[in-house]
Amino acid sequence: MAILDSSRRFSGRQRLILFVLLGAGFMLSVDFSILNVALPEVGAGVGLDAAGLPWITSAYALPAAGFTLLFGRLADLFGRRRLFLSAMVLLAAASLLGGLATNPQMLLAARALQGIATAMTIPAAMSMLTTTFAEGPTRDRVLGLNGAILSGGFTVGALVGGTLVSLLSWRAAFFINVPVAALILLLAPFLISESRTPDRVKLDLPGAVTVTGGLLALVYGVIETNVAAAVVGVLLLATFWVIELRTAMPLAPVRILKRPTVKWGNYAGLVIFTMEPAMIFLMTLYLQQILGFSALATGLIFGVPGLAAVAAGVIAGRLLGRFGNRKVLTVGMSVQGLATIPLMFLGADRLALTILIPALFIGFFGHVASIVAYTVTGTSGLPDEEQGLATGLTAMTQQVAITIGIPILSAIAATQSAELTGIHLALGVNVAVTLASVVLVWLGLRPAGTWPGRTTEATQRSGAEARGGSGRAGGFAEVAVEVRDCR
Repeated sequence: MAILDSSRRFSGRQRLILFVLLGAGFMLSVDFSILNVALPEVGAGVGLDAAGLPWITSAYALPAAGFTLLFGRLADLFGRRRLFLSAMVLLAAASLLGGLATNPQMLLAARALQGIATAMTIPAAMSMLTTTFAEGPTRDRVLGLNGAILSGGFTVGALVGGTLVSLLSWRAAFFINVPVAALILLLAPFLISESRTPDRVKLDLPGAVTVTGGLLALVYGVIETNVAAAVVGVLLLATFWVIELRTAMPLAPVRILKRPTVKWGNYAGLVIFTMEPAMIFLMTLYLQQILGFSALATGLIFGVPGLAAVAAGVIAGRLLGRFGNRKVLTVGMSVQGLATIPLMFLGADRLALTILIPALFIGFFGHVASIVAYTVTGTSGLPDEEQGLATGLTAMTQQVAITIGIPILSAIAATQSAELTGIHLALGVNVAVTLASVVLVWLGLRPAGTWPGRTTEATQRSGAEARGGSGRAGGFAEVAVEVRDCR
């Protein structure tokens, strides 16, 4: 796929490409949050009892997390546009099936197919973004817009979900995807060219089976607190690692994980998406069960700071070019973690909103900035033929983290007899893990030549350039060397 103009101003064609690719992500995020709001109505509509409601989410989350890496690599091997268009067809069909569901089996099958469509869409769309827009300020800006759009989608879905379901039906949460997917299918073939595939295409079937099975088993084990399944998942993933070391044409070359940007970028993403959605879940329980707010009022409390924090995506894309991935990522994570500290001391009085809402605003801002920075970090410095794999890794990290974060922190909260005490404990773990990870990520992304006692030609050169240059030019030279050394 040809690299388009890397200037800061987007052309008309670039804007249409962004409309299609970012629109697909926005649709998925809106749909996800709308359906979360509508879970009780959905369950009642198909005869699913309260004990089965979590599976409406899990049936989606399992394939979304388990198949993302596989489809990311398939996008590299067999064509990103082809996979993206196939995903839109599958999403439209699955959404029709879900909207017409009359029993739990039809509904859960539709959710599983939507999860597979998501696993196909995200890495294909992200890799088309990263190969369409050249690495540098323009790509940073695009990924910043992507973070803002996704965050906006989750927030808009939460805000309008209750109203949409009340005025129409829970089935509207499924049917709304169909016209959007149809529009994307009409526009994409004329705007996006197909990626070139390698001359020798051979799928690593043993690797595909073990990584997909391992992720499915591990995520299922966490969701259901099933130790045996989690152990099977770990063993399958270990087997996958051995296979990738020995096969001539690996599904996911493990050498890519030797790059500090890929390794520590994805670790940061795991922490970011494990901790913040789990915090939102715990605060939802707090608002409804401790303070007694309705679901609509809870959505408004989260929605106002959520919409404001969307600006963080746009701002973060610009800050990356000025300060570099490492600084923006660790500062964003620090803000996310520090903003959670006041929530550990909230009481049972509604006056707590005077602390909660500002903390949510600040925390969401750091969270969105972190999302942008980790996505840029995890996909930087890689050739086009590995962008599907890299974006597949970042998407897989996101899906796995969102899926396991809530069960883990909920289990921690459940260790206490008093609900509020349990929430405080789980939030304390959230803060500790996030801030400890900030230190690890900062050190992990540290340029090799800056460790004590080690000096490289690159850092010597960057120092000379910084001393000889002035202001902005010197700063960009330093960032360039840092990115190169992190590869």
